[in-house]
Amino acid sequence: MTNNTVAKADDAERRHDQNQYLTFVLGRETFALGILSIKEILEYSAPTEIPMMPAFIRGVVNLRGAAVPVVDLCARFGRPSAAVTKKTCVVIIETRVEDESHVIGVVVDAVNEVLEIPDSEIEPAPSFGASIRADFIQGMGKVRGKFVIILDVDRVLCVEEMELLTHAAASGEVVQPAA
Repeated sequence: MTNNTVAKADDAERRHDQNQYLTFVLGRETFALGILSIKEILEYSAPTEIPMMPAFIRGVVNLRGAAVPVVDLCARFGRPSAAVTKKTCVVIIETRVEDESHVIGVVVDAVNEVLEIPDSEIEPAPSFGASIRADFIQGMGKVRGKFVIILDVDRVLCVEEMELLTHAAASGEVVQPAA
């Protein structure tokens, strides 16, 4: 194989990966995250609570010696937290802010499957009417005649915004996140 052939194969594989999404359930809605940001999926075990955190941060879990914050996506979306069931999981996600990597766990009601959603089957995020902030939505994927909400992991898990909310919780301030 020539270097050019290898480069084309790598590009095709990267495009394939970029169209793959892990789907999961929160309440009665199906959401998706790009597979490239997913590190692993853990069985739910209660995180260690940290005092003075906003309601959407459940605490931290020990991931091979590292303390990883765990975000309750329901609470992050302004909804009541769901009850923990045997299907509840913590999805470990890696986000990047500039050149810095952050590992964060998110609690989901259940993990469904990994799907490939071609770009042609993804609609832009609605400007209104969604049950979560519009800036959290990367797009709406059409899968088997239904829509899957594709989340923008860097917005939902924006480290700077979560730090701002954490400091506000500690000081008793009320902060409105950017819409």
